Amino acid sequence: MIPYSQLNGWPQRALFSGKLTSGLALGSLLLAGGLSACSPLKLLKPGQRLLSRVKVEGTQNADTERLQALVQQKPNSTFPLPKVAIYQLGRSFYNQERIQRKLDEDRTHYDGLIKAAGTDSAEVGKLLTKRERHTRRHQLALDKGNSIMRLGEAPVIYDSSLTAVSVTQLAIFLKSKGFFRSSVSATDTVPTERFAPFRIFALKSPFHTDSQRVTVVYRIQEGPAFHYSQLDYDIADTAVARRVLASQAQSLLHVGNQYDEETIGAERNRIEALLKNQGFFDFRQQYITLEADTSFAPTTVRLRTLISRPARGGQHRLYTIRNVNFITDAGLIRFGQRRDTLVRDSVRYLAYRHRFSTKALDQKLQVRPGQPYSLAKTQQTQRQLSGLDMFRFSTVTYRRVRGPEAAADSAQGQLDATVNASPAKKFQETTEFGGTYVARQVGPFGNVRLKVRNVFGGAEVLEFGVRAGFEGQYDLTGLTQSDVQSANLKSQLTTQLGANVNLVLPQFLVPWRANRYLSQYNPRTRFNASYTYVQRPEYTRTNVEGTFDYLWQPSPFAQIVLTPIDVSVIRTASIDTSFRNTLERLRINQGSPLYRSFDNLFIPSFNATYLYNSNDFTQTRSAHYLRLFAELGGLTRGLYQQEPLTSYRNDLRSNRLKVYDFGKLTADYRRYYKLTPSTYFVYRLASGLATALSSTQLTTKNKDGSDAVTETLYLIPYDKSLFAGGSTSVRAWKPRRLGPGSYPTTRTVKNSDGSSTIVRDYNTEQPGEVLLEGNVEYRFPIYSFIKGAVFTDFGNVWTLRNDPRPGATFKLNEFYRQFAVGSGIGFRFDFDFLILRLDVATKVYDPSATGNKWILRNFSLREDQSAFNLGIGYPF
Repeated sequence: MIPYSQLNGWPQRALFSGKLTSGLALGSLLLAGGLSACSPLKLLKPGQRLLSRVKVEGTQNADTERLQALVQQKPNSTFPLPKVAIYQLGRSFYNQERIQRKLDEDRTHYDGLIKAAGTDSAEVGKLLTKRERHTRRHQLALDKGNSIMRLGEAPVIYDSSLTAVSVTQLAIFLKSKGFFRSSVSATDTVPTERFAPFRIFALKSPFHTDSQRVTVVYRIQEGPAFHYSQLDYDIADTAVARRVLASQAQSLLHVGNQYDEETIGAERNRIEALLKNQGFFDFRQQYITLEADTSFAPTTVRLRTLISRPARGGQHRLYTIRNVNFITDAGLIRFGQRRDTLVRDSVRYLAYRHRFSTKALDQKLQVRPGQPYSLAKTQQTQRQLSGLDMFRFSTVTYRRVRGPEAAADSAQGQLDATVNASPAKKFQETTEFGGTYVARQVGPFGNVRLKVRNVFGGAEVLEFGVRAGFEGQYDLTGLTQSDVQSANLKSQLTTQLGANVNLVLPQFLVPWRANRYLSQYNPRTRFNASYTYVQRPEYTRTNVEGTFDYLWQPSPFAQIVLTPIDVSVIRTASIDTSFRNTLERLRINQGSPLYRSFDNLFIPSFNATYLYNSNDFTQTRSAHYLRLFAELGGLTRGLYQQEPLTSYRNDLRSNRLKVYDFGKLTADYRRYYKLTPSTYFVYRLASGLATALSSTQLTTKNKDGSDAVTETLYLIPYDKSLFAGGSTSVRAWKPRRLGPGSYPTTRTVKNSDGSSTIVRDYNTEQPGEVLLEGNVEYRFPIYSFIKGAVFTDFGNVWTLRNDPRPGATFKLNEFYRQFAVGSGIGFRFDFDFLILRLDVATKVYDPSATGNKWILRNFSLREDQSAFNLGIGYPF
């Protein structure tokens, strides 16, 4: 494939070609030779050996990865960077004596200044802070080396005592998994065979055995795995026994399963939670003991669960809740003033001034007077109150009722519950400002949001948002080839303004009284309205949208959003004549649906979303993510819209609002594997389908009625189409610019002599009706708060029905050959409260390329080959 520039489309030389390729190859050879010369063996003292490799052999049924994780010493990491070589590079100019001298000088200097400051406490405080900052930096260099050394890794010096500890740990793990006759041994005298290609230059064999490097081999003899042959219970307390035996169906232990102490621990947790949720406030896991007996039959275990009585003797006490006090202004103190008390459903609400509706709070309260104590309901109450976004914190505490007030029955106890909730600020304002530099234009942007809590006294949340942004853009419409070659490109600032208002109610807004049972799912009702105004050199466009949503959480990790009303009105206020002609040529010559996005549309729909996410904000868990979305729109258009519809070519603003019926389905699945405390393997698979439910007759003509053409088309609103490319999709392509299929989109550029040249177009959005894409990413730490990633993305969009553009239609026997593939590296700057991301991706396989579609050989940093993506947070 001949590479083309994004601007002019003329052939350019690839970055790696000719003499430049030879130079880079020579430079790479010299760099590799330099790194090989930095042998970590030079850092070894007499008698020391470098740990080069660790092997675990002999496993058949045991988890090899778990066994390897228990090994106390692991060799230095070489992926994605040779960290030992980096460490040695930093050590080559590391002077410990000079750093110690500088540390002593700074301490002496600041100690003198502090002494001179005398009793000036403010000055002394500043000097102490400066001394701490300077000495901490020098001390860090003394303890862990300079910044380059900390970026790498110190050589791992082999320690035979740690090997002995590893043998013990591996043996314990195997026995905990039911391999009672297992054994573990280790060999640490195996020299390491290495491949060193640069030995060829010294006329030596590239294969050699290095006695200063050691490979440790752990040999596992598993033996037979033991399985449960009998499960017994020995429970002295009849009340506890009745509840535990009734829950045997939920037990994690079953006859025939392999012995596993991890599962046994989980079963102890299950029994403890079971009893705590049924009133046993004092019950602890320490009362549960499980005894294993392997003496009855070979490779079998008889497991007995024992639950002992309390240390004081007698039975485990059942507790019921006597009183519930809800303090809605915890943390406030008013001297000489007592909190006022309101009572609703036997719950006492206390506050100096009642600002929250007791009805709204009562629906979130699962802890009720007269009910048995329940740990699950306690935790659920805390989650419900946290979900209100009304309080900075909320806790539920219990006090045992003692003395004369206590129940006479020793097996029965009473608790007084107190809910302490500290209110958050009523008004919360967030302001964001920034700027971009694009097309030789500085473009500022800003976003202001105001949140008002408890706006009507019923724990409602009202949010207002206003945003404005300006960004430079080249006006590419009507350019000639000479304009492009001479860089005579006009740049203008595009404008985007927007506003939104959002009201969230803490319950379902329905015409009947909602059952209290629904409150455990944290039900909410949301009203949202937004307005967006976009002014670009080519067009001016507005979008008004309103939604009515029901939200609830069936589990702590899952959320469902049902939107019975979703209405949008899209209007094109003005459009440039040259741009309109460009859209018309794309429609006629290439069948592009881009022109439809500038029609006036009315989009009524209803939709539903299911979201499951077991990860946290910083994505530090082994977790699953699933998002399912379904939408139907325009089903009632036959009641108020007559066909054929009319579309004016030369006056889009005069077009009446059109309604298209459509259906849309999307799915997004992500899997997060935590390999080590700071490395992760993540993959993502996404798919989507958007289609018209029935055909639409559309008459296209000029304003005066000439050149009328009537067509029967399957149309969907442009904003409901599917797109690929961008910072959270296939990152080597610009946002929404990938596809469709293998069709190469082109555009026409005028030459100075009046002729025209057809060149590749990398700037036009490519809507599709079928989406398939995926991502694979390995995340790893680099230095301090800087983290890295290597990734590969693949995907594309297609049209569903026959398309005049060759290769654009989805076909079962062709689509798998039309996946675009891109790879790259990324950097994440993790500031705890904010994660900034930079991804650099290049095209590997372009299904729309002419000739050889494996275009990685033409690698360059031009915009038609590579893409830089800036973002906040992780891409997925």
